[in-house]
Amino acid sequence: MSYIGTHQEEELLTLIHGCRDGKRAAQEKIYKMMYPKMMSMVKRYTNMYQYHIAEEILNNGFLKVFQKIDSYKFEGSFEGWVRRIIYHSIFDYIRQNIKYMEKVVFVEKDEVISKDLASKMHYDELMKLIQDLPDTTRMVFNLYVMEGFPHKEISEKIGISEGTSKWHLFEARRILKIKIEALNK
Repeated sequence: MSYIGTHQEEELLTLIHGCRDGKRAAQEKIYKMMYPKMMSMVKRYTNMYQYHIAEEILNNGFLKVFQKIDSYKFEGSFEGWVRRIIYHSIFDYIRQNIKYMEKVVFVEKDEVISKDLASKMHYDELMKLIQDLPDTTRMVFNLYVMEGFPHKEISEKIGISEGTSKWHLFEARRILKIKIEALNK
């Protein structure tokens, strides 16, 4: 925890111990402290128009954090430990709510989006386009492109085949290419 100041580190340790003792005030402070970063992560995997789903996933994740707080060994950052639990909550939600599972998928070579077109876009514009992708396609895109997971791990995490994962990545890139080109006409 050395990345934060001594006073902040002591406060965090006090809060963690308070959570272990079941103190609601400590849980509330940790929740409020971690909420912005964790919600930002959850929103990358959920539809921006369904904020209640992101909130449900996050709250379920924090519930698990507080239930498992005794297993935190004070090794590595507390934020990283919380982040892993929230990731598991995201994947649990996806596994429970996937609407379809494709068995056979045809995968083609990706068409590259012109760097000139993509570089003209602002980050927020690009994130909006990603948020508008279908749920599973957006999830695979985020896991592969943003988080760097290989298709094998993605398929295991969300309960689809590797071929389906590759198809969703191809589909995300195809849709984004069309939308970026349309915006730059």
